[in-house]
Amino acid sequence: MRSEMLVSVLSELSGSSADIEATGIISTDGLMMASVLPASMDEDRVGAMSAAMLSLGDRTAQELVRGALEQVLIKGESGYVLMTHAGKEAVLTVLAKSNAKLGLIFLDVKRAASSIAELL
Repeated sequence: MRSEMLVSVLSELSGSSADIEATGIISTDGLMMASVLPASMDEDRVGAMSAAMLSLGDRTAQELVRGALEQVLIKGESGYVLMTHAGKEAVLTVLAKSNAKLGLIFLDVKRAASSIAELL
């Protein structure tokens, strides 16, 4: 039942913007807990990379005295990858199109991460 509620949060997030292409909730050790991904994406790969990047972001923010990490944003020519903590034990990953309105997506992701943290 909890996984259904997590998928519901992800579906709502994906529906909030046509620019969001995929979403996933990953445990901090890299295991996919829930996702709304296209069939062409490998859940295990997305999970492992998300956990690794967020861990590296945490370490970088700490070592460079930037305070607590809020998010990791990767921009490629085909779009964005946004990762943020969703509670202490999970990562919310969002893939967005290159022309996405990031301000709105940041707001929606922050709300979704809060909802996920409450569910976990």
